[in-house]
Amino acid sequence: MTGTTTKDGSETPLLEAEKLTKIFGTLKACDGIDLKIGTGEIHALLGENGAGKSTLVKMLFGALQPTSGDIAWKGERLTVTSPAMGRSLGIGMVFQHFSLFDALTAAENIALSLDEKSPLDTIATRAREIGQTYGLPVDPDALVGDLSVGERQRIEIIRCLLQNPDLIILDEPTSVLTPQEADLLFVTLERLRSEGKSILYISHRLEEVRRLCDRATVLRHGKVVGQCDPRTQTAASLARMMVGNDIHVIERLPAEWTDRIPLVEVNGLSQRPRGPFSVALHDISLAVNGGEILGIAGVAGNGQGELFEAISGEVLQERPQVVRIRGTDAGRIGISARRKLGAAFVPEERLGHGAVPDMSLTNNLLLSRHSTDRKMFLTGGVLKLVSESSLVSAAKRIVVQMDVRKSAENPDAAALSGGNLQKFLIGRELDRNPSVIVVNQPTWGVDAGAAALIRQALVDLARSGSAVIVISQDLDELFEISDRIAAMVHGRLSESVPIEAMTMERVGLMMGGADTTAGAA
Repeated sequence: MTGTTTKDGSETPLLEAEKLTKIFGTLKACDGIDLKIGTGEIHALLGENGAGKSTLVKMLFGALQPTSGDIAWKGERLTVTSPAMGRSLGIGMVFQHFSLFDALTAAENIALSLDEKSPLDTIATRAREIGQTYGLPVDPDALVGDLSVGERQRIEIIRCLLQNPDLIILDEPTSVLTPQEADLLFVTLERLRSEGKSILYISHRLEEVRRLCDRATVLRHGKVVGQCDPRTQTAASLARMMVGNDIHVIERLPAEWTDRIPLVEVNGLSQRPRGPFSVALHDISLAVNGGEILGIAGVAGNGQGELFEAISGEVLQERPQVVRIRGTDAGRIGISARRKLGAAFVPEERLGHGAVPDMSLTNNLLLSRHSTDRKMFLTGGVLKLVSESSLVSAAKRIVVQMDVRKSAENPDAAALSGGNLQKFLIGRELDRNPSVIVVNQPTWGVDAGAAALIRQALVDLARSGSAVIVISQDLDELFEISDRIAAMVHGRLSESVPIEAMTMERVGLMMGGADTTAGAA
């Protein structure tokens, strides 16, 4: 670690946190955290979901105020009272979920985030210059709604760099990038480090942490449990530090089929955009047999969400045969009817789409399964009553099977951490033992231990004879569990490639539309 040098010759960290603590009610989200970040280093912050990473960086940036503890910036103890103050000190932050307005240009979005007021053409010129300097090309006049996710991330980084920060906090920066785009980002970050900038890097992708970062601080349950040089560690040893024990290794036996009858099919699916920033789908066809997993790769915004809506029944098709489930034409029937055919669906967005935030876990369970499990959850004659005991029993079964960690017996969905809610939502569908399941981003923002549990559950379901479609931006995940991989590009689905013939470079090319050698679906 390097830093400024004091009169006695010792090194002063760029930023130092001492005994930083944050309490929400009875929850101690951060518990006496010590952290030092030197000048010109890339420092990884690792931990499970709920370990306290987001709370910590929000305190460093000024978005939250600590309950107790101290922050020193360039050797001076101070209170970072707001993000504006954090930016004025030289602390910049790029959040995992972008805060851009689709209807505005890149330059207009950047202008909204700047504390200083400058003419829009000046901001556009500066943005273009910084983009060229750091290998982050962007058109300042382009509408954000027309840009890829990788291009949107460049805007977020450029508007951070326009503030000339000494410390940049990056939260899961490669989660939406192709391997090639991630490599370009690493070049940019290494250049910033060489110029004396410091980077606090949050990621669940441990191999990239090993490649990129100089030091790592590991949190568990709000406390620092270790610090290390990640380059001297393995991904498994880093994961062990995060969760306190060994991570489950996915067991994926070769797929075996007694017959080749597809359980889910899409035939010539074309669909116009449903809104100004949605993606049109073009002549998509796929077929998945029982016993196998089809992985669908792609940078976000290339039509994966629209494909999920079409298969799940959220958007009906003009022709019934466009979607077939277990041999039945399903293109004109809704979600509940498709569930009755044996299908299950887990959308990308957990709160508001997968679950109602202010409703309990049991009530969310009832909402999703009232049509398929009427005999289990509803009692009585003509006037049906909810069987609370059956709901509670089913919820407990899901919680145990998926290791869902919660602070109350039957909390609202919004009270669970993102990873634990995701485990419940997937468990809610797996509990039905569906013949077909389609999952969009199964482990988005989920820690290594929870991700391994979810992936193994999907593999086990497939090997029991079900057809599984996994839409994911996590290529490591797709390589770990898929039997075949296809890619979405501008609303088109490539032909699938058997996992034995797939490489990381090839899937990256497929995601960019450059690979034309894919095998038959």
